Amino acid sequence: MRITDRHGGVSADPYGSRNLGGMCGDEPDAVAANRARTAAEFGLEQVVFMRQVHSADVRYVREPFGDDPPPLDGVCTDVPGLGLAALCADCAPVLLAEPEAGLVGAAHSGRVGTMSGVVTALVEEMAGRGADPARMTALIGPMACGTCYEVPAEMRDEVAVLLPEAWSITRQDTPALDLRAAITSQLGKAGVGEITHDTRCTIESADLFSHRGEGTTGRFAGYVWLEP
Repeated sequence: MRITDRHGGVSADPYGSRNLGGMCGDEPDAVAANRARTAAEFGLEQVVFMRQVHSADVRYVREPFGDDPPPLDGVCTDVPGLGLAALCADCAPVLLAEPEAGLVGAAHSGRVGTMSGVVTALVEEMAGRGADPARMTALIGPMACGTCYEVPAEMRDEVAVLLPEAWSITRQDTPALDLRAAITSQLGKAGVGEITHDTRCTIESADLFSHRGEGTTGRFAGYVWLEP
């Protein structure tokens, strides 16, 4: 499991420099070069990218989708050496591994996807293919933290009806969402045995992209794969 940052790529500002997102306005050749460079650094020949739409839709994959990926927010595989990537810039990349069953998964879990249960859906998809949630390790990657993710009070209340753990306040005592707490709860309720964290806040970290903090910007990614 690996989390990229914004450094070491070829994209120009405001996407500088390792932007891996293909739908945010960057030059396609720069995105392709960044993706190829990152895959080579991780020793991967193929990587699956999704067209992320803030859904709870997940799919088992055996190869990349190509230039027109379907709308999905979670993928899993049992193919060694096939990388799975979840692109983010305030939402959470959630990576799962169950080595005994030989399955890994990646999800993009933002506010809407978390409310819809994309992480739970990914655990269930992997379990349906032989993985035991109790043997799974999860990594919840960097995201907008619960004291920075300011939202209207009505939105916080709407989310908290489904996900009470998400209720939060900022350092200025304004309404906020703690999606890390909500995703952690979802993974626990799904029976995931080990939950780990990269607790960096995308809004606070200069090493990561943040849509809320920067507006037009790039995307970092969480990668997971089975060693060949």
